[in-house]
Amino acid sequence: MYVEDRHGRTFHVPDEEEARQIRDGIEADPDATEFTDAQLARMRPLAELRAQRKQAISIRLSPEVLEHFKAGGPGWQTRIDAALRDYVAAHSAH
Repeated sequence: MYVEDRHGRTFHVPDEEEARQIRDGIEADPDATEFTDAQLARMRPLAELRAQRKQAISIRLSPEVLEHFKAGGPGWQTRIDAALRDYVAAHSAH
């Protein structure tokens, strides 16, 4: 079965037979282990972790700067962040 989320993304949801095959495969894998209750209690949603690391802002950049970073393809915002972090590290009082 396939379901669509509010953003239009489609996900496959296994039926009972597929779910059984998945469970059997997991049980047959000697490297597969289940999380303990303590491990599950320490977990946080990925969105929460991302929200703690970065903050969404609006910034105006010169066309040549934006073109340079976008020319590298996907991940251009991460590359700008890395360049700014390098700048901060190089110019921070030690």
